Amino acid sequence: MAIPNTRQKLIDYCLRALGHPVIEINVDDDQIEDRVDEAIQFYQEFHSDAVVRNLLKHQVTQTDINNGYISLAAGANILSINNVFNISNNNSGTSLFSVDYQLHLHDVFDLNSGSFGGIINYELTKQYLSLIDRNVNGVYEMIEYSRHKGRVNFHTDTLKDLGVGNYVVFDGYSAVDPETFAGVYNDMFLKKYTAALVKRQWGLNLIKFEGMTLPGGVTMNGRAIYDDAITDIEKLEEKIRLEHELPPLDFIG
Repeated sequence: MAIPNTRQKLIDYCLRALGHPVIEINVDDDQIEDRVDEAIQFYQEFHSDAVVRNLLKHQVTQTDINNGYISLAAGANILSINNVFNISNNNSGTSLFSVDYQLHLHDVFDLNSGSFGGIINYELTKQYLSLIDRNVNGVYEMIEYSRHKGRVNFHTDTLKDLGVGNYVVFDGYSAVDPETFAGVYNDMFLKKYTAALVKRQWGLNLIKFEGMTLPGGVTMNGRAIYDDAITDIEKLEEKIRLEHELPPLDFIG
């Protein structure tokens, strides 16, 4: 069995699944390319195997501070941003290199000690301090991610306070690029869904010739092909939403 590991091999696999070369598949090459793009986009939107959580670092520039937002790298395929962490080189504030952060590292050694209440007491204390800070100082990190713009908007002076040359780290989800990770092309759902979309296109192309009799008495029935494809697509889309979709992500653009 041929295992698709490129875009073209995926297309060839789907055409064979529909009957090629025994049956002529009346779909233009550009139409097939469009259906493959549509299938991959749907797969990346809803299938858990197509989404990975990662960290993306960015060094703050004066342009970022002036704009009030950070433009993410083109082609990063970032679906959502859940959180942002400040990493500065100074010894104040709340960065990973700050005095406050380093002092908290020493708390780790006390977590197993019964005299300090252990991890439960430590967690409750942290939540209490966080509640006080939020009510007194307000929410510090207010961000909004615009997926189609490819930028993270900061509604506070975070970038200005951080300064040029320091880093922010974004915690979020990104779509797996099949051109980088070829195993995507062999995903069972993607293969079936792509074939179903091509089949639907095939039926649409033939519907205009419905009832036409070909030499030998063969009658074209594009409507039946189209209806079968619609049924396949509906079942696959229901399956992915019920079995493979991740919970709704925050800050989706």
